[in-house]
Amino acid sequence: MKEKADNVNNPPHYNKAGIECIEAIAAATGDGFQYYLQGNIIKYLWRYRYKNGNEDLKKAQWYLNRLIEERETNE
Repeated sequence: MKEKADNVNNPPHYNKAGIECIEAIAAATGDGFQYYLQGNIIKYLWRYRYKNGNEDLKKAQWYLNRLIEERETNE
């Protein structure tokens, strides 16, 4: 039986050739990466009532956790 893809934590469509898309974005944006994370938090909180409900809330939570991790690492 095939496992269901985790569309919140490790969506397979964002991991090609062993490169996680979020890591490529972090490398490309440098100091702007935290703003990218913040923008995604806002996006998923904004749309959760109208699109994917709890899945969007979990995505916002994932980006918030990543933002906290980035801040703790870079302080």
